Amino acid sequence: MKAIGYTVPGGIDRADALIDIELPKPTASGRDLLVQVEAISVNPVDTKIRKAVAAEPGQYKVLGWDVCGRVVETGDAVSRFKVGDDVFYSGTITRPGCNSEFHLVDERLVGHKPRKLWTAEAAALPLTAVTAWEMLFDRLDIKKPVPGAANALLIIGGAGGVGSIAIQLARALTGVTVIATASRPETQEWVKQLGAHHVIDHSRPIADQVAALGIGAPAFVFSTTETHRHLTEIIAAIAPQGRFGLIDDPASLDIMGFKRKAVSIHWELMFTRSIFQTPDMDEQGKLLDQVATMVDDGRLKTTLTEVMKPINAANLKKAHALIESGKAKGKIVLEGF
Repeated sequence: MKAIGYTVPGGIDRADALIDIELPKPTASGRDLLVQVEAISVNPVDTKIRKAVAAEPGQYKVLGWDVCGRVVETGDAVSRFKVGDDVFYSGTITRPGCNSEFHLVDERLVGHKPRKLWTAEAAALPLTAVTAWEMLFDRLDIKKPVPGAANALLIIGGAGGVGSIAIQLARALTGVTVIATASRPETQEWVKQLGAHHVIDHSRPIADQVAALGIGAPAFVFSTTETHRHLTEIIAAIAPQGRFGLIDDPASLDIMGFKRKAVSIHWELMFTRSIFQTPDMDEQGKLLDQVATMVDDGRLKTTLTEVMKPINAANLKKAHALIESGKAKGKIVLEGF
């Protein structure tokens, strides 16, 4: 089968950063589905792993943790899916990624594709939807108010893939006021279209802009990127006893500034359940089915902004470079081998 991989980690400008390869077609067993891949999405995690993690000796490292495709084979313990089902999911970083014609995935991590979306639109959603959902409702618990705080959620990096879906989920499922940050006219307009009540510029001091809204200190802050740059502003902006969450990977993070306000810190990694095979791992599949229902009901929309065809190393390198530029808006999807 066709696939895209690499052996040596490093910069995207290298000729062998990502290459077209041929691999054996896998076979489904146990609770695995074999999915024929129709569209893949690119996320910051792809670029981080490509720069830092080498392939096993004699093998290729295959990335990719967002896919929409069709089930072509099921393991003997599969109960939720059958051959022919259209699915979308993110999989796990402990197994080969989905940048290949066929992909194995545990059925517990898989959702039924939204009926009203075409494959590229659906492929844009899984990783960001799971990440945003788990952060908002499992970590920050934004349905539980903070005494004395504004019932508001500040999302730093609102125009990125995770921010784009977090805005929509917060609007669709709660009554919180959503404040999103974006620094360019086109990204500011994007987050407004997604439903943000207020938009501020993260290239300027954040706390003063939040205070100027006149709604009070927000109970919740969700930082999707550049947390180390904004930490002082976040500490100043968040309400006492507020809840702060992040998903990026700062080299270091001095959280002592949160102590005086008794702010709780929450780190989200959507792969945790699959890495540790937690008893509630199937919540991710259920969550994606809920996302699909919300899409089909018109309560959520895809965050797809760009499609590249076909799925090959040249296009994947372009997508990685765009992600690394920090100028991406929404999600980039590659479609068709």
